[in-house]
Amino acid sequence: MARTTPPRFARGSCVSPSRRRAIFNLLTGVIAVAVSDCAGPPVLEHQVLGYDEVTKTLDDKLLLLNIARVANIETVHFTSTSSIAATFNWTATLGAGAQIEKPNPNMFNFNIGGSASENPTFSISPLSGEEFTKRIATPFQDTNFEALVSQGGRINQVMRLMAGGIEVQKPGGGFLRFIENDPRRGNEYDEFRRIAAQLQRLNDNRQLFVRSLVFEETLIADYKGVPRAEDINNGFDKGLRWRLKPNGYYDLTRLKAGRVVVTNFDPMALTDQQRVELQHNIEKNPSGSVYLDIKPGRPGGHLPITGAIKLRSMFQILAFVARGIYVAPEFAVSMNPGAEPLAAGPAATLKINTSDSLPSLTLPTVYYEGRYYSLNDTVWDRSTFLLLTLLFHMAVGPIQNVGIPITIAK
Repeated sequence: MARTTPPRFARGSCVSPSRRRAIFNLLTGVIAVAVSDCAGPPVLEHQVLGYDEVTKTLDDKLLLLNIARVANIETVHFTSTSSIAATFNWTATLGAGAQIEKPNPNMFNFNIGGSASENPTFSISPLSGEEFTKRIATPFQDTNFEALVSQGGRINQVMRLMAGGIEVQKPGGGFLRFIENDPRRGNEYDEFRRIAAQLQRLNDNRQLFVRSLVFEETLIADYKGVPRAEDINNGFDKGLRWRLKPNGYYDLTRLKAGRVVVTNFDPMALTDQQRVELQHNIEKNPSGSVYLDIKPGRPGGHLPITGAIKLRSMFQILAFVARGIYVAPEFAVSMNPGAEPLAAGPAATLKINTSDSLPSLTLPTVYYEGRYYSLNDTVWDRSTFLLLTLLFHMAVGPIQNVGIPITIAK
């Protein structure tokens, strides 16, 4: 009988070549996706944060540059990067090779690589024109003052930067005198600093109120009919309130925010009619002033004063800081002795140093007319410069359609 020999199979023939290629392609695709996913996000994060930091640095230097310009009796000019459009490309490459040799067949070698590129386009807008000039030259509103103080700004610091002085008025209204925040008027400057320090002490002790007056404004005094249910519901969402009066008629009122006041008493403790009357008196002052009323017999009442804090424009603030470099530097003042000591704060509201050589510290610095202008390295000066930056953005607002944009593609 003939013997039957079992068939022999080649080593590895259990997996066909086509299947091997499919597995290999899948593997390389997974690795490529993984490499791309690891490389893309870090690149994007780095570039976005980098552009943000550059934009902030430019804003800081532009403020310093314009302070230097005013100090050298030059005109101010601002340019802003209104938009940055950047296209990011990142690619991942994977190369593979195989070698078949004994005793280790099918040894694969992988080459993994990646690349990233960007194509930024900058839109630079010169801030100019009538609208921008009005914003820079118009005094700040009392709401801007309230916003900075309510957000944690020191009222002493905010006043020294924003206020051109205090207009002292009679209790019933009428001008008495003006206390100017200008070191060239020594006595007035001393008094202004003492008042600002007194307000700061009251604020530190939670005895000062900086807020908008809130009162009910009557829209309809006597409505003889009965308001419809939908009118009541719709009005409620808008802050309107219908109320039945003793004579059987209805009146329609709404809560209204009025002017900003700085007082040593709670304005909400006044009756609604008293707040309305106070609002009418305050409206005699321009919108660029903050009502001030420190009454005797209350905290801080040993230095009573009634009047208005007159706010500066953005240009006036820059001029005030610039004058402090060469023309009229601020000086330390002595506080009046009292039951509690008053903190005068640093002599300069915002100190800008000048030098012939580049400062070693990493501070906002610009070079202008052969000199370096840099921010003084103290907590006070850094926080004041932050307030100045916020005020600039408040004054300028949106920069779309301001000036003619210049587009630069890299």
